[in-house]
Amino acid sequence: MYKILLVDDEAGVREGIRRRIAWQEHGFDCVGDCENGFEALEAAERLAPDIVLTDINMPFMDGLELTRQLAERCPHAKVIILTGYDDFDYAQQAVKLKVMDFILKPITSNELTAVLEKVRGELDAEKLRRENLDLLKRQLHESLPLLKERFLERLVSADIGQREAEERIAYFRLPLEGPDYIVFAADVDRFAESHPEADHELLRFAVFNIMQEIAGREDGAAVFRTREEKIVCILSGEGADALLDQAQQLAEEIRHAVETYLRFTVTIGIGRPETGLRGIRRSSRSALAALDYRFMLGSNRLISIMDMECRRESGDSVPSSWEKKLLVGVKTGTREEVSRAITSIVSHLKTSNLSISQCYIRIQKILISLMHTLDELGGSDAEPFGDRVNPLTDIYAFKTLEDIESWLHATCLRAVGRIADARNDLAETQIRRAEAYIKENYHLQELSLKTICQEVHMSSSYFSALFKQQTGRTFVEYLTAQRLEKARELLKFTDLKTYEIAARTGYADPHYFSVLFKKTTGETPSEYRQKTAVEKP
Repeated sequence: MYKILLVDDEAGVREGIRRRIAWQEHGFDCVGDCENGFEALEAAERLAPDIVLTDINMPFMDGLELTRQLAERCPHAKVIILTGYDDFDYAQQAVKLKVMDFILKPITSNELTAVLEKVRGELDAEKLRRENLDLLKRQLHESLPLLKERFLERLVSADIGQREAEERIAYFRLPLEGPDYIVFAADVDRFAESHPEADHELLRFAVFNIMQEIAGREDGAAVFRTREEKIVCILSGEGADALLDQAQQLAEEIRHAVETYLRFTVTIGIGRPETGLRGIRRSSRSALAALDYRFMLGSNRLISIMDMECRRESGDSVPSSWEKKLLVGVKTGTREEVSRAITSIVSHLKTSNLSISQCYIRIQKILISLMHTLDELGGSDAEPFGDRVNPLTDIYAFKTLEDIESWLHATCLRAVGRIADARNDLAETQIRRAEAYIKENYHLQELSLKTICQEVHMSSSYFSALFKQQTGRTFVEYLTAQRLEKARELLKFTDLKTYEIAARTGYADPHYFSVLFKKTTGETPSEYRQKTAVEKP
């Protein structure tokens, strides 16, 4: 219901209007009527009507003066003027006072009802606008922390104009008065294995709370989180050296608090002090660059770009001897050699003057050489790298050289295992081929070690060692066993002469065959034949 107040110096007019309108049906409540402007002004302040329906021509205070007074004291109230033909000049002044509508006397119920319906529509629309505005204000208030965080992220990463930056800083009431600024950024090294992945976001928020609590004690500090899951602090003050000292003290306190209370570690990169709001972006870049040096220096530490900027953009590459030792170790399956080579390579990278990007390039070259080696040996060049889609780019996910060293150890030792398995499979296949060839060609007098090695494409020394390892016998022992086994069959199931059996089992000299047969079986061929003949059923 909208409240309406009637004002007219004629009591009959007021009473007639009150009686002839069904106020409730049209959404109104007539809260009172007054006979002059003074009374109306007092009633309006007390009753807070939405609409004041007033005559223009009244004693003591006319309708125009009442309209002026209401605009100051009850600005929300809408005024509808009752006027006659003789009051046209008054009506013109009322227009200037932004009166909502006019009704010409004498008035009818239909005319007044039509005007009230129109006014109610406008009041409804205005009420809806106010409600929407209130909703937006509440939403803005609720979103203010996120909006402030996004602005701070833009401040450290984008080129914001001086005027916009100052306006936003004032709007969000940020204590960044300058004139000097320094940025430091924290990043979680790794969560403890006891922390489930579902809790990681909560733990990052805990780091943010610690950083906000410690840095928030300073007059000129703003702390926020980035979408890259880093926590950044902007410090504002006067004097570059003082700001740098302050940043280092705060960062160390934060690092220690996280390790003590959360049981995992963070590394914090500290940028260069800069002057002016535009310098915040430069300081942020140098802070993130300092944080990148965690890759070479390790985790759970403070890294100031001021300490690292002396590093050259060139330096000694990894000695090729260590890379060769690594590949030789992989090829030969020497696990100890592989481990020593990896340890030496990573140790050299840590102490070299290489930039971070150059370190990655050196590691990528080693990976390419390793992949080529695996391909040459007939294995899969990707299998030892596990689930990684592309190890050349996936290495950027590692935060420190120690992480890469552990991964390289596991990868190369896995490669050694794969190559050893492949070699064993190939060796077994080749020995099975050799055995089959011997069983098929045992009767050939010219069958020799050289013949077999040519058949399976292996050197005689390697074949001999491998054959002994796989079968438990030397080549000669194996061939002799095959020939004598066949000779026993022929003696037992045929009437062939001894010299004929010798020839059929690869022996040109029957006497040598007989001597060898007795030495191996303990019986002469004739004795063996007689014995097996007696045993026949």
